[in-house]
Amino acid sequence: MNFFHFASYSPGMATTIVRPADPTLRAAMRLAILFAAIKLAIQVAANMWESHIGYGYFRDEFYYIACGRHLAWGYVDHGPIVALQARVSELVFGKSLAGLRFLSALAGAGRVFLTGMLAWALGGRRPAQGLAMLGILVVPQYLGIDGFLSMNSCESMFWMTCLLALILILNNEVDSSFQKFWLLFGISGGIGVLNKPSMTFFLIALLIALLLTPQRRILFSRWAALGTAILILIALPNLVWQVHNHWPTLEFLRNGQLGNKSIRLSPVAFTMKQILNMGPLLAFLWIPGLVRLVRRRQERWIGITFILFFAVMLLEHAKDYYVSPIYPILFAAGGIAWETRFANRKWVAADRAFAFPVYGTTIILLAAWGLPLSVPLLPPAQWLAYTRATGLSRFNGNSETYSSGPLPQFYADRFGWQEEVDQITRIYNSLSPEQRKVTGILCQNYGEAGAIDFLGHNLPPALSANNNYYLWGLHNYTGDSLIIVERTSREHLLNFFDHVEVVGQMGTPYSMPFEHRPIFLASGRKLLADGHRFTLADQWPSKKDYF
Repeated sequence: MNFFHFASYSPGMATTIVRPADPTLRAAMRLAILFAAIKLAIQVAANMWESHIGYGYFRDEFYYIACGRHLAWGYVDHGPIVALQARVSELVFGKSLAGLRFLSALAGAGRVFLTGMLAWALGGRRPAQGLAMLGILVVPQYLGIDGFLSMNSCESMFWMTCLLALILILNNEVDSSFQKFWLLFGISGGIGVLNKPSMTFFLIALLIALLLTPQRRILFSRWAALGTAILILIALPNLVWQVHNHWPTLEFLRNGQLGNKSIRLSPVAFTMKQILNMGPLLAFLWIPGLVRLVRRRQERWIGITFILFFAVMLLEHAKDYYVSPIYPILFAAGGIAWETRFANRKWVAADRAFAFPVYGTTIILLAAWGLPLSVPLLPPAQWLAYTRATGLSRFNGNSETYSSGPLPQFYADRFGWQEEVDQITRIYNSLSPEQRKVTGILCQNYGEAGAIDFLGHNLPPALSANNNYYLWGLHNYTGDSLIIVERTSREHLLNFFDHVEVVGQMGTPYSMPFEHRPIFLASGRKLLADGHRFTLADQWPSKKDYF
């Protein structure tokens, strides 16, 4: 499938005429842009409405903003792209909730666009492209992750760009100019690795799949070597950072496994979660897409890539949503499967974008029914009533082992932060000017610390031993006077301090249960038997919490 062809030369012709060889390209791009614009509008409108009905920042957003204020080539539990995303968003939009999430919404629109272009590149016409993009548009998992500042919203964009580049190379092997798409592959793959480590597993699965199929032939060219070199070069600074900081990401992943942070699902349960995450009705779209990819010799390498990646995530007991970035290619192939199966239907033959009215309408209606599970469109009390009345409450699951309160963790993590900051501010301002100068704020996790750093006014930088906050250190605080928001007790703290009092209480009705804890004011570090005062700096290495 060539973008261009060259007219034959004849006497009297002064130049070689270049004409578009595939008239469907422009139409496919217009259709993909339309669906992408719809996706962007949905996400931006939802974010604006969410702030209007009382939902706040998501826990992880505070952390990413803090990381954006400490730009580096690596972080304990994520890559540098989301920190850069946070920094740009904060500089452009300030504290606007919808603005902070705009780039994630834009990445979601990119996913929709790429799905349409993948369907076109695999040979699909408008009916296939339209159905594939409609499906991707309403996937519950994507509606959720594209609704807050997150590295997850960008994953599909990098993964699918790599696949699109390879498909175009394979479709145009006779045209050497298409070998330059290896450069696009390298750039997208390298940035994808900087976005999230899971990109590495995808690339390995992709390499093995190519080696197992006749398509391995495209790997042995100077352009392939150049693309791979660019990928490695882009990702190399993160590797250097990992080495310099003693492989913190590996330690973080190991601690998560040993501590059973994520819910461990059986193979059947893991598979069923995929169907729920993508939307049960949409299984009739992406499963035929997988079957098509596996059965067709020229596309089997894509099907094998999915199977290998899925198997690795299953065996590693990864979170169920870690597989989500790879599904757009299955939706693209699924659209073609439907188009091929119903080729004689009137609207398919007429090349309509909405060629499957019964299935498409049903998809839209069921998506609207379940939308509150992915996007917080209702205030908490109304949301609880709606999910109970509709039976959707049974699907309010968590991906981590923490128990949640009335709301699932995905929503509960948006409550309680301003209340925490208001209490800390009250406590801090009640201290004498002399004590304020030496008082630090010590938090259990990056959510609490990030909220103080982002929402607080005239508060000192928060301290925490959780993930990257541990690397940012103590900011010269000795720990002689601390406001403590940790999972501890007054009795335990009296082993280290002369004076400990409960001065506040964290927690709101809708926040996570583990955020319901006392706030302590501790001062006067005790002397040890040898007369040494055990400072927070002495204690800091033992407090490291990569989890």
